[in-house]
Amino acid sequence: MTLANVLLIALGLAMDSFSVSICSGAMCGRVDLKQALRVGFTMGGFQAMMPVIGWAAASLLASYVQRFDHWIAFGLLALIGGKMLWEALRGDGECEFLMLDSWRMLALLGVATSIDALAVGISFAFLGAGIAMPAAVIGVVCLALSITGVYLGRRAGDWLREWTPAVGGVVLIAMGVRILIEHLSAAAA
Repeated sequence: MTLANVLLIALGLAMDSFSVSICSGAMCGRVDLKQALRVGFTMGGFQAMMPVIGWAAASLLASYVQRFDHWIAFGLLALIGGKMLWEALRGDGECEFLMLDSWRMLALLGVATSIDALAVGISFAFLGAGIAMPAAVIGVVCLALSITGVYLGRRAGDWLREWTPAVGGVVLIAMGVRILIEHLSAAAA
């Protein structure tokens, strides 16, 4: 596996985390480096860890995980996105799912946005590829894009703050639906 291939995979895997980071940054009135690093390290950490877990478990769980990983990702993203949308439409305008100070929510979003990285790790194992370099590259790319996303979201947040929870909820639900459709389409083919 070449570095160029791994970088392309890393960019693809990081897009969900990047979107969540933009929405998170937009919800904050003020973003500091500590908050951006918290999001970046959480998202990057899960993106780096999941391929390793997938790679290590490939011999035991490959067929089992691949059969329903898309349902897990869809369920988590739809649940979080639906809750965000509900809060935006019925709540007080605050959306705890996008607040940068909640480790629990960041971890849940980290897992939800990195389920596909688990499948990538399984694929690497089947290809006989090592996992250390790809996992490190995936984690660093996601870390950098997530930190950037928080700051980009903060800049856009002045314009979009009222709409961000609803937009973020729709984006998360759409990501879950996209993952589900891609996997179901591939299974049907």
